[in-house]
Amino acid sequence: MKAFFSEEQLLHSPQQFMRLGRISAPTDLPSRAESLQGALAARGVKVEAPADYGRKPLDHIHSQDYLDYLETAYVRWQAMKAPGVDPGPEVLPNLSPYYNGRIELAGRGPCPSPSIVAQTGYYLSDLSCPIGPQTWRSALRSTHSAVAAADHVASTGETAYALCRPSGHHAHRDRAGGFCYLNNAAIAAQRLTPRFPRVAILDTDMHHGQGIQEIFYDRSDVLYVSIHGDPENFYPVVAGFEDERGVGEGYGYNINLPMPHGSPESVFFDRLAQARRAITLFQPDALVLSLGFDIFEKDPQAMVSVTEDGFERLGREVGGLDLPTLIVQEGGYYIEGLESNATRFFTGLAGA
Repeated sequence: MKAFFSEEQLLHSPQQFMRLGRISAPTDLPSRAESLQGALAARGVKVEAPADYGRKPLDHIHSQDYLDYLETAYVRWQAMKAPGVDPGPEVLPNLSPYYNGRIELAGRGPCPSPSIVAQTGYYLSDLSCPIGPQTWRSALRSTHSAVAAADHVASTGETAYALCRPSGHHAHRDRAGGFCYLNNAAIAAQRLTPRFPRVAILDTDMHHGQGIQEIFYDRSDVLYVSIHGDPENFYPVVAGFEDERGVGEGYGYNINLPMPHGSPESVFFDRLAQARRAITLFQPDALVLSLGFDIFEKDPQAMVSVTEDGFERLGREVGGLDLPTLIVQEGGYYIEGLESNATRFFTGLAGA
């Protein structure tokens, strides 16, 4: 297995986010990536810095107006400073423009206002995506790690791991959300399709990846299967329900497998067995795993109790699908356990 990571991914250092009406200390810390690097080093996995691909690999997934916003938001936000106007240290929305759109439509157009305040409300879907001075560069380089890993899988058929931080599965075509700015897994899946026409995405993060779902909702060449906590009163709250099956050609190619809050590990593996059956029926040419360690029993965001042994079993189950596999890192916020959990997962994957 080869791994990809850029030190520039550590530059994003959020100062705050809002959860349930409270300004909270950030949990998407650079130390997450540092712990995961430790797991790779322990297994002797070679880590390469990705090439700088610029914005081009993002073009098939994200809208140009959204990318323009992300790239320039921080500078424009700070430029508002004037007598009586004191913008905060990070870009965060203080309004939420209403958009009467439906997921089955092609998507909304650019924000109709040139105002940075209006665009921030339009392009940031929640208060967990603060934009600081290095957010764009860090998110872009995280995506480059996913692109490099996809290219490795496409050229060799071997497994690759993209140590993505910031994560990506909550990012929509034109909106950031849930600590995610660019949808690394979706961009990687799209990158694989010239070589592997049918791609399955298995998402085992604690939270539903509504960004991936939205992006591929009308497509039959990409299967999205998500195992996650019941979204009622749990992020992303408005998506991730079982009746969301896709639309048009994509109907039946979106499968949500929510778990009741407080579920034991056995429920997670019951859902994983369902996911494996769906993937086998789809007969994919390649697999993208959106891997979250926030299903760990001690994680502050966990609603299920997966153990260290469970992560080793997960690795074996994923490896047992016997597909060219790209692993894209998503969540995991129990810093003290990240290295050991990742080590156990990679041990199981290697032993499959």
